[in-house]
Amino acid sequence: MPSYVALLRGINVGGRSSVPMADLRTVFEDLGFEDVSTYIQSGNVLFTCPEERSGLAAEIEQALAARFGKQIAILLRTASELAEVAATRPFANSQDDHTKLLVTFLASTPEVPAGPLETPAGETGELVLAGREVYVHTPDGYGRSKLGNTYLEKELGVAATTRNWKSVLALRDLLAGRA
Repeated sequence: MPSYVALLRGINVGGRSSVPMADLRTVFEDLGFEDVSTYIQSGNVLFTCPEERSGLAAEIEQALAARFGKQIAILLRTASELAEVAATRPFANSQDDHTKLLVTFLASTPEVPAGPLETPAGETGELVLAGREVYVHTPDGYGRSKLGNTYLEKELGVAATTRNWKSVLALRDLLAGRA
């Protein structure tokens, strides 16, 4: 059975779009998923799917809209995809502080070349695009950076959600434990 993490965009951030984690787990269980759990309060749901299903993200988005009355973008990654994300470390030699290293997960591969991306004037952060992920290094801190979801969604034209490096590693380890 494949294991996934569903990364929900904009959940429980800044007091907006509040979704209780127990209710979120119930929605996933009602869809027939197994081993459903959440990681912290920012919209990370780990689960296994007992059978192959196409359109899994859309199915989850519809169920969440029906339950919570709002559109919530879902970005799915398998255990192996998340392990690959964690293994790709373009800023490994630049930064040890995991709060200044982040990964922005994209809903699809954007139509721009992989590699370093331009940043706005005056921005000290760096971006590297690799497939459906953007690796973000914010030496002055993410809260002070212009390199958030809004900027990347506008520049790349796809839905995005960001997790710090500590969360990426924790999610990888939690999914690996299910294999």
